[in-house]
Parts: sequence; C-alpha cells; structure tokens
Amino acid sequence: QLARSPLATTAPKNGPWMETGGRLSGVTGEDNIILHSYKVKSTITSRLANTMVQSRVENGARHPQNLVFDVQIPKGAFIHNFTMNVNGITFTSSVKEKSSARSQYAQARAKGKAAGILRSNDLDMENFKAELNVPGGTKVQFEIHYQQPIRRKLSTYEHVVPLQPGRLAKQLEVDIRIIEPQGINFVHIPNALGEHFAGIATISKGEKKAHISFKPTVAQQRKCSNCSLTAVEGNFVVTYDVNRDRKAGELEIFNGYFIHYFAPENLDPLPKNILFVIDVSGSMWGLKMRQTVEAMKTILGDLRSDDKFSILDFNHNVRCWRDSLVEASRMQTDAAKKYIEGIHPNGGTNINDALLRAIFILNEANKFGMLDPNSVSMIVLVSDGDPTVGELKLPTIQKNVKKHIQDDISLFCLGIGFDVDYDFLKRLAHENNGMAQRIFGNQETSSQMKKFYNQVSTPLLKKLEFNYPQGLVSDVTHNTFQNYFGGSEIVVAGKVDTVNVQHLQSVITATSNAQLVLETLEDVEGLDEFLNNDIHADPKFTEKLWAYITINQLMAERNLAPTAALKRNITKSILQMSLDHHIVTPYTAMLIESPDGEELMLADSPQDRKRACCPGSLVIGQAPTGNPVPSWVNMSLANALGLLHQIRTSFCLPVDNDPHFIINLPRQQKNICFNIDSEPGTILNLISDAASGIVVNGQLVGAKKRVNNKLSTYFGKIGFYFEDRRLKVEVSTDAITLKDGLSSTSLSWSDTGSLIRRRLRISVAKESNVTLTVDGDSSFMVLLHRVWKKHPAHVDFLGLYIPPTNNFSAAAHGLIGQFMREPDVRVYNERPGRVPGKSEATMDVKGHKLTVTRGLQKDYRLDRVFGTNVQCWFVHNNGKGFLDGSYSDYFVPTLYSYLKRL
Repeated sequence: QLARSPLATTAPKNGPWMETGGRLSGVTGEDNIILHSYKVKSTITSRLANTMVQSRVENGARHPQNLVFDVQIPKGAFIHNFTMNVNGITFTSSVKEKSSARSQYAQARAKGKAAGILRSNDLDMENFKAELNVPGGTKVQFEIHYQQPIRRKLSTYEHVVPLQPGRLAKQLEVDIRIIEPQGINFVHIPNALGEHFAGIATISKGEKKAHISFKPTVAQQRKCSNCSLTAVEGNFVVTYDVNRDRKAGELEIFNGYFIHYFAPENLDPLPKNILFVIDVSGSMWGLKMRQTVEAMKTILGDLRSDDKFSILDFNHNVRCWRDSLVEASRMQTDAAKKYIEGIHPNGGTNINDALLRAIFILNEANKFGMLDPNSVSMIVLVSDGDPTVGELKLPTIQKNVKKHIQDDISLFCLGIGFDVDYDFLKRLAHENNGMAQRIFGNQETSSQMKKFYNQVSTPLLKKLEFNYPQGLVSDVTHNTFQNYFGGSEIVVAGKVDTVNVQHLQSVITATSNAQLVLETLEDVEGLDEFLNNDIHADPKFTEKLWAYITINQLMAERNLAPTAALKRNITKSILQMSLDHHIVTPYTAMLIESPDGEELMLADSPQDRKRACCPGSLVIGQAPTGNPVPSWVNMSLANALGLLHQIRTSFCLPVDNDPHFIINLPRQQKNICFNIDSEPGTILNLISDAASGIVVNGQLVGAKKRVNNKLSTYFGKIGFYFEDRRLKVEVSTDAITLKDGLSSTSLSWSDTGSLIRRRLRISVAKESNVTLTVDGDSSFMVLLHRVWKKHPAHVDFLGLYIPPTNNFSAAAHGLIGQFMREPDVRVYNERPGRVPGKSEATMDVKGHKLTVTRGLQKDYRLDRVFGTNVQCWFVHNNGKGFLDGSYSDYFVPTLYSYLKRL
C-alpha cells in the first residue's frame, strides 16, 4: 500500500484530514471530524524555502475513526522533521542510517508496536501520509517540516504550496516570508487558487523582504454560501525574482559557507544546432501524438534564423526528415511542420539507433566545419516507453551514447507518461550535459513540452568555469558547466575560511560571441548585520543549500559510478551528510517514537526506483490494545501530482480478485462494493451497450481447491466486442488475441508491444497489463495477476478497470454498465457491527433498505502484488438490492454476447 488516499478510486480530494470511507463534510458534518486548524508557513531565505505544514484535528464521534494526514511535498524537497501529538503525547523523529533504523524498528515491531513506511518515486509531487485510527474524543496534531531550494526557470522563481485541507477548517492560514539580500524585483500570486479567493491573499513588499498572507474565513472557504464542502484545493503559488546588478553574479557568504548565484541578463543568444528525436511507436498513438505535434509546430516556429535543425522520428526504424542540419528559415520550418503532421505512430521503440543516428549527424556536421564555432549543439529526445526493438539493455544504450557523443553536445530527455523508465532518461541526460523532465501524458502535454523547450531555447554562454582562491575555500560543488541558458540560474556553493579571510573573490570564464572573464569581490561579513537582525531569516541557509546541492550531485555521481567500490564510497558520503544534516534520503530512515520510547514507528524510503509509478508494500503493525496512541500509522512518500493526482481527481469502476466489484459514486463521494459468487465457467456481462456497440464480458475460473469450504472464483478471461469495428478481443492469462473476422492476431504477456486495427489500439506491458484504447481516448485496462506455478490453491487471474471517460450511451447496462448513471444512495445510522472493527449502516437505494458493512477492497492499478485498500460500504448477498434484478440475470452464453434486456 502506498501513500495515497484509501479512497484511491473515489472523488473526494483527500487533504490532510478525512475519514477513510466517510463522506467528505464540513466542520460539523456526518463523520464528526473537526478540523480545528490547518497552517502552512514558509520562510524563503535567499532561495532556500523552509516549509512547515501543521494540522490539528479531533474525532468528535463516540466511536473510533481513521484520520488521514496527507501532505503533498514538492519533488526533490528533503523532509527533516516530523512530529505528532495524540491527546498530549508527543511523538518526535530522528534520522538514522537505514539498516540501523530498520533493526531498531524490527525489534519494536516484534513486540507489537506501530509501523509505517516512506516511499518515493519521480513525479513533480510526493506525498507524506500518516493514517491513524483514533478513539472518539481524541485530538491529534501533526507537523511536518521540509526544505527545498527554489530553482529559477524562465526568469522567475516559483514557490508552490499544495493546499488540500479536505474539509472546512476553523482556522486556515498560509504565511510566506521572502528574505532576499539581493533585493526583490517583483512578487506575484498568480490566480491564488482561482477567482473564488480573489482579493483574500495579501502581499507586503519591501526592498529586500516580502510577506504573503492568506487567511480565508470559514465562510470564504465554502464552495457556495450553503455548502459544507471546502473550495480550498490546489496549489498556492508565489512567483518572484531578485534584482541583478552584476554580470558576474552575487556572492552570499554567511556562517562559514558561500553561495554564488549566477544569472546574467542582456547577452546576445548563441546560435544552436538542435536535433529533435521523436518516438512515433504505437504507444504514442492518439492524444500523446496529437499533443506532441502541436508542441513541435510551435517550437519549430520559435527557432531563430541563425539556428540549424533537423528531425528524426523512430519506431522500430529510424527516419530522418533531413539527413543533415538545415537552416531554420521559414520555408524549412514550414516543411518540417508538414512532415510532423503526417506522422502515423505504429511499431516498436528503437531508442539506441535513433540516438546514435542523431549523434552521427551532429558529429559529421562538426567534422566538416558546417557549425558555427560559437554555437551550442543539443539533442532533444521525446519518448513514452522503454526500448522494445534493437538494443534493449539500458546500460548498453548508455554506453553507446557516451562512446559516440562529443563533449560539447547536450542531450535533453522528455519522458511522456508513466510507462517510460524515467530514471534511465535522467541518467542518460545527466551523463551527457543535459537534463530530463517527465511530461504527464494528458491534455497539457503540449504546454509542458513547450515550457521545457523554452528553458533551453536561448543559450547565452558555453564552457563556463567558476574559480575561487585555492586554500581559502573547500568542498566546492560542481564549478564547470557546459551551457548557461537565459532565464535560468547557476548556483555554486562551498565552505570558506571566514576567520582568516576578509574578502572572497571569484573569477568566471565563459564563451559567448567572444571569450569572457567576469570577476566579483565580496566582504565575508557583508550579510551578517542584515541576516542576524531578521528574526525570520534562516541562519543556516548557506550550509543547508550547500548540503542540498552536494547530496544531489553525489547521488547523480553514484548513478554513473563505473565500479561497485566507487559506488560504496559515494554512498558512505551521502549517508554521512544525511545524518549530519538530519534529512531523509534513500540511505536514511526516520524513526518516530513517543517520549518513553514505548511506541516506535519507521518512515523508510527503500530504493525501488526503476519505475516511477510502481510502489512497494507498506509495513503495518498493530499497537497494544488500550493504548491511547495510533493503532497503526502509514507514512509514505510517493509522487503524487502526476499519477496520484490523476487517481484522485478521476474515478474508475474496477472489478478484481474474487471477483470484487467497486462502484464509485463520485457525486455522493462513496464507494459501494459487492462480490459475485458463482461457478467456474460462468460468463458474466459487465457492460452491454447496444447503442455504442460495445460489450464486455468476463468468464470465471475457479481456485484449485476450496478454502474454509469456499471455492474462490476469479476472472480467467475477459472478452471485448466492438461491433461497429467488427473486432473482438479476448484477454486471458495466457495471451491477448485480436479477432478480425476469420483472422486473428495474438500478443504475448511475455513481451511489451502494441498493435492498431481500425483505431483500436492494444498495448501490452510485459507481464503487467493490457490497455485497449478506442479512438485515442476511451480505454479499458486489464491487469494480470500471476501466482507461483505450484501454488496449492490460487490460480492466475485478471482484473478490469474502466475509467469514466468512456463514451457509453444512456442505455448501457450490465454489472458495471448500469452504474454509468449514478444511482441515489443514502447511508445512515452507522453502528457497531457483528465483526469487531467493521461497523454496519443502513443504505437506501432503488427503493430498498439494505444492511451494509464498512469494509476494504483492493485496487491493484499501482501495486499488483499488495494492492491499495479502498474503503467502501459492502452490499451482501451478491449485491442484492443494489443491482437491478438478480445477479444471475447477468449470465450470458458466450464471451461476446449482449445482455438480454432485464
């Protein structure tokens, strides 16, 4: 289980507080969960942001309830402190070496102590989550602290504070202070969570300080005047920039460390030689390709007349629009746009050959003197998947690229969607003077691509070197850079001997249209008076920035280390710095314990980073009975704004496992679950929509033997019939077969691949899932669940997930199809159930009064092994009363039969 809402398939936006499985409500809502306060405080001292998120909540009910503290944290931020207070008992944190922390935790867990785990992946946001089951009347306060440098992009610093309180807060406050010794040029709050909150946020700006405050009242938080739901949800964004008086940058020296900020303006751009390498394999079909074409047309139009460019597109083969670089004239860019518009994705993915061809073109152009000696050469790779054709081994591709690419060529990698191995793209880019960025595969793909290109579209300097007096400085971070792009910023940090040095000098050498030598001199005590007299300034900002930059550079070096011995040495350095600066990294863990040490929890961040979207399992332990502290704690760090946010803001109708149906009611913010128990071989109609010509059926397969006198059944086959396309697809645990009339084509689970037939795309992720996409948007996902071959009871089976974007008609029916039209459901009179810990309630639906039980089902989209717990109200007796008719009415004779009208 990962750090995401227990209602992962539900519409409520879970912020720091909600009852799992409960209705998201106001301060005095049905669940009696009271959010007393929700505070976010950030202090930015010279581009280093220290942020604290604090929530105080109370379970106002008489019965125990789950309370969730779920905080989004910007990707790359370091957590350095976490505390919680439960009815006056304060739990504090300490950072320890991972194996030591795990050992200490294991000893505590063996005695029945509480447990949690911290996980990380590679999207723009991560999630820290603590979920507690607390008795009625219990008050809990959580507080987390994290820090992050704010990078300059497109001439602006952007500080993002995610706000998701989840419900109305009696007191809600965002307080941001900016302290910049260089002086503040401007401060803006773009949109400030939308028009609903126009005029509530305030800005007070001085010469070197600014204060932003956002304090909406309870009435202002409401979505409407009589609403109980909060309108506070989204990112509170502050943008600013500092004054720049010197071309040689600003040296800031404080408490034994220096930070050198370098962001010169008013320089003439250097010409660039750019090769766009675009993945046009079958997986790019549909929205991804349309958005890529739109972005490329804009990018091509923005090329300068002295730039040179060409385009390579690749699937299993590599095609060149032009075999050599051409000038970016209007005629050539128009021709390139037409070429891009004519691309039709299909086939596999041959990344190795595509990159080597691009490198060859640039190398040949340089060899024959076709490039301006002052120009900047770059390759921009756009891909949405792993290689499936040609060279498949990622380390070999890295070696091939490094072997052939010249030192003055920069490689930039854009990874679209969640199937791509983003860690591989990062290593590929960082090893070759570039950077990588994930592009979320949605309607904003085009704008994300254009924004990334704008960051590298204006090279101003190349071959930069930052020099400082030897013997006066030490432990300097990277001080040589291949390129400087307009609107960005280079930051160098190090230690300085402030005892024996009064002034620190820097000399920067760089190439523009001529050789440049830039010098600056700074008094080592120049900032002391200003910073020491400001109670909000962080006195350790220089040290923290130096540590942050150093640790990140060490982690990048570790990824590229050629030997195991060197990797071990780098790991030791990262570990020691993590412990010295009390921060959670992949090599440390956070222990959380009560004052007497009796309760111990672990926040752990395992290195399972090949796939950014794939979680590991959550460790859960049970606290001693009667103890007033949490019965279990789930602490996780998982990227969220991409995949996690996507799950939260959408919903889906899944059926998985035995077979468990989870019906999400987004308007009413509830999950209703039921099981279907029948005999192996039975075929159940899931969706039957004659108007749109779509049928989805599933055939049951039985377990190998009965357990507790019950024979579990699962879906062993799922059939899809697309009548208007005259296509049938059979997905089994053995293969995926497309039937087109009398012909058939099969795909194996053992390979990643795709095929397209009459605008139906079938994409297989090796031993994982298959996605059927109709016309580029409507989609179905089937998950494969494998058990070991000699498992005594269970068998391989399938799960089906259907997002609501599918264009079904109002006449759609079936076990799932009938719920495309959301029924009115009322759940009330919650009371203790017959099973301890599982409450019961009365549900009114379709004229029936049913007794339902609060329970858990599994969503396996992110974690195919352990699944994600989904809280729901469980309807007994095969969904009787919730379904139209009886469950046996949904039996059909074949895998492609329509359901007879009920």
